[in-house]
Amino acid sequence: MILVARHGQTTENAAGRILGRRDPPLSARGRADAAALARSLEGEGIRAVWTSPLARARETAEVAAARLGLEAVVLEDLAESRRGAWEGRTYAELAEEDPERLAAFEAGEPAFAFPGGESLEEQIARTRRALATIAAGPQPALAVAHAGTIRAAYALEGRPLPRERALPHGQLLRLGGQDR
Repeated sequence: MILVARHGQTTENAAGRILGRRDPPLSARGRADAAALARSLEGEGIRAVWTSPLARARETAEVAAARLGLEAVVLEDLAESRRGAWEGRTYAELAEEDPERLAAFEAGEPAFAFPGGESLEEQIARTRRALATIAAGPQPALAVAHAGTIRAAYALEGRPLPRERALPHGQLLRLGGQDR
C-alpha cells in the first residue's frame, strides 16, 4: 500500500500562488501540518518514506520520517510539474487573464500544458515511474509530494481529479483505496 501526502503549507500557497518548481520553505503553518501528518502515521506500519526533491516536500517528509525512525528518500519523479509562465502567479490573476486555460488545468484535461512548462501527460508519466519505484520497495510506504503529483496518481487510478486548491496540506491520502 502506498500512502501519499501533500507537503505542508508555504506562505506562497497561502497567498494563492502557483508554485511549480519554485522552492519556498514551509511556513509556521506548514511545519504544524508536517507535525500533524507525522502523528497521523502512528499505527500505519510505514516502512519507507519517499519525497519530492523540493524543499517544502523534503521538510514535511523529514518530520514524518524522524517520528517513524526512518530516513526520507528523495525521488526526483515525485517533483511538482514545471509550470512555466504560471509559476509565481496567483489563481486570481489567471482567472482574470486566462480563464479558459485555468479551467482546463483545474479540470485535468489530458492535453493541457502549462505555457512554457510541462503537460499533464508528462507529469502523469513521471508519477507512474515514481509509483513503480515506490511499489518495488518496502510497504506500506509514504510518498510526500505535491498537489499535481497527487492528481496525476488519481488519474492513473481512474479516480476523479479534485481541484488542486482542494487538496489539503499534510493530510494522509491512500492510493488504491479510501482517503482518510
